[in-house]
Amino acid sequence: MAKKSEIALQFDKELFIRSVKYNVKTLYRKSMDEATGQEIFQAAGYAIKDVIIDNWMATQKEYEKKDPKMVYYMSMEFLMGRAMGNNLINLQAYKAVAECLEELGLDINVIEDQEPDAALGNGGLGRLAACFLDSLATLGYGAYGCGIRYRYGMFKQEIRDGYQVEVPDNWLEHGNPFELRRPEYTKEIKFGGYVNVYQDENGKNVFKQENYQSVMAVPFDVPIVGYGNGIVNTLRIWDAEPVQCFQLDSFDKGDYQKAVEQENLARNIVEVLYPNDNHYAGKELRLKQQYFFISASVQEAVAKYMRSHDDIRKFADKVTFQLNDTHPTVAVAELMRILMDDYCLEWDEAWEVTTKTCAYTNHTIMSEALEKWPIELFSRLLPRVYQIVEEINRRFILDIEKKYPYETGLTQEKIRKMAIVYDGQVKMAHLAIVAGYSVNGVARLHTEILKNQELHDFYEMFPEKFNNKTNGITQRRFLLHANPLLADWVTERIGDGWITDLKKINKIKSAANDPKAREQFMAIKFQNKVRLAKYIKEHNGVDIDPNSIYDVQVKRLHEYKRQLLNILHVMYLYNQIKEHPEMEFYPRTFIFGAKAAAGYRNAKLTIKLINSVADVINNDETIDGKIKVVFIENYRVSNAEIIFAASDVSEQISTASKEASGTGNMKFMLNGAITLGTMDGANVEIVEEVGADNAVIFGLSSDEVINFEKFGGYNPMDIFNCDEDIRKVLMQLVNGFYSPDDPERFRTLYNSLLNTESTDVADRYFILKDFRSYAEAQKKIEEFYRDSDRWAQAAILNVACSGKFTSDRTIQEYVDEIWHLDKVKLPKRTS
Repeated sequence: MAKKSEIALQFDKELFIRSVKYNVKTLYRKSMDEATGQEIFQAAGYAIKDVIIDNWMATQKEYEKKDPKMVYYMSMEFLMGRAMGNNLINLQAYKAVAECLEELGLDINVIEDQEPDAALGNGGLGRLAACFLDSLATLGYGAYGCGIRYRYGMFKQEIRDGYQVEVPDNWLEHGNPFELRRPEYTKEIKFGGYVNVYQDENGKNVFKQENYQSVMAVPFDVPIVGYGNGIVNTLRIWDAEPVQCFQLDSFDKGDYQKAVEQENLARNIVEVLYPNDNHYAGKELRLKQQYFFISASVQEAVAKYMRSHDDIRKFADKVTFQLNDTHPTVAVAELMRILMDDYCLEWDEAWEVTTKTCAYTNHTIMSEALEKWPIELFSRLLPRVYQIVEEINRRFILDIEKKYPYETGLTQEKIRKMAIVYDGQVKMAHLAIVAGYSVNGVARLHTEILKNQELHDFYEMFPEKFNNKTNGITQRRFLLHANPLLADWVTERIGDGWITDLKKINKIKSAANDPKAREQFMAIKFQNKVRLAKYIKEHNGVDIDPNSIYDVQVKRLHEYKRQLLNILHVMYLYNQIKEHPEMEFYPRTFIFGAKAAAGYRNAKLTIKLINSVADVINNDETIDGKIKVVFIENYRVSNAEIIFAASDVSEQISTASKEASGTGNMKFMLNGAITLGTMDGANVEIVEEVGADNAVIFGLSSDEVINFEKFGGYNPMDIFNCDEDIRKVLMQLVNGFYSPDDPERFRTLYNSLLNTESTDVADRYFILKDFRSYAEAQKKIEEFYRDSDRWAQAAILNVACSGKFTSDRTIQEYVDEIWHLDKVKLPKRTS
């Protein structure tokens, strides 16, 4: 058990039990034995928040007293997961609350399961943001996370007849006991209209946005509890409310549409995460969302600073904005707008403040994912902001012309590639790089590719801005909470220092050579596999064997992540077993979990294919259960915790050069799974840490992929024509083997791999090119697993070598090299 901090409040068990009973009575007019599980969760949540509030207030008082520099982490996503367990872990009160609930005849696991995952994010970008907030609080740095309080998140995924169906994720249906509504910080956000220019008494131009629509941004604060140090930071998520709930005068005049217009605008902005942007209305709503939370956050950051300071020109001494990918980049122009229009700074003064305040994290190598907005849309929706962007662009082009004089012949080419406004579009990544004082990638390989390929022109012009910050994860959620059996085993062997200093987990290396320790480790893994098997039986109705190899790929579904390669290989293995029933084969359970974006046809069809293959294989008694295939519905943080703890094989098989970092790879490693992957993203650094003998690597290198993309020379039809096994698998996509009711169902997947007559590049993600290498790697996995001592040794070494991949290390690097924040310690508490 972790040592109690002197700073954290002592946990009063009697008071907690009384609070839960009192909350059940006052919230629901019920006694404990009448209350439902959800009602008890809510009552316990409010009781826990009461404990947190004291620390939260103490933290804010200390921040007011010490006036430390603060980071505002701006992100469209915060994939927080469930709050109760994480808060209790960081309060060092998990065991105490479990005992309290036991006294009340309740199981803490059952109560935790009543909490929905907060639907504030989708993929790795949002989960990274959540880990970062945890680390900032644990390390004692002042921080605000700034985002949107989505009513329904992205969507809740249901699988019907093998297809993904998107349904609203009504996570706020019963309320969120951990949030606080803060109406005193409400901000007005303006859209549309036009800009009029007036002159003040000094002859200075004054810009006024007029005839606009507006909504009110109302903040809800969620506590972010640091581990054992009493620090509680804040995630501030903005909800939208109409300026007037109902315009009675419009209604009385018969203009019913106008009467509800503002209400609809407010509702739409916060309804869902990332509305489908493959049509104009979706693009408009997405830009509104981005400006909505950025304008509110920047307005409040400036107002908060000015409440205790008198010189806005020194804003960057106390505040830094970290832009989590391109989505929050409009913060650059919004800060300029506020500094010039509200605080009367001249352009150069405002630009100096802005360029010392904003820093940009790039999360993608693929240029098509860097956001661009049509000028017509951007200028119509944000007229004043667009004027500022245009002026930033005009001045930047002058800088390009100075650096690359016309006689060199480079100027026009550089302007074409680097301008912020060009060819009818506003390029947000370019704006972030030009205005930011730091540009970082999220894994060493990713940063090098940015510097040498995608952002090379900017690197050439601003080499001093570029740096790498390899991603990390919080061990407090993904080991201490997610895998208590393994966490206790580690703590018994080396103490609990790893909880706040993951490098110390390296001390368990010696256990890899201890036969008894290996046996204990594998027994823990087996119990976790039984737990996942139970979950799968309850949710999928499929029996899986905990003695089989759990081969797992859980992440967002995208073609570059190559879930298609994985399932094509499963089809290949099934063919091999059917053709050679006598062959030796170690039983395998292939587990998938992924959401596909609602408008992403090939991704959604891949989900259908996985489920169709599962239907055939899982119901074929002749293979005697040698392969099982499971697609876990609605993959999210809470079921991810169960999955990581149980996994044997970590599928990290993205096309080399396409995955910026990955963080699932780190969570698997921390829980003792072996990486089966390409040398892509953070896999490169994982292999460096654990050693090539303790991972299984395959496939093209990033340089090879980049060269094929640049110079050609790869034709998938050559493989199709020469490799009978691959040809058979691909023909099964279009001969009805897995879709007898509609043989053409998977034709588009087949075409994506082979259709060289199309304008699209065939096999853009080199699935067939890497197929044989992947199949050989899978054979190595089987041979490796059969040597149980060697496997256990490698699994323990993966845990032992995971120390680099804590988000505590990542955040400390951000602090030391980018943000330069001040560490805050709370004084010892006397009560």
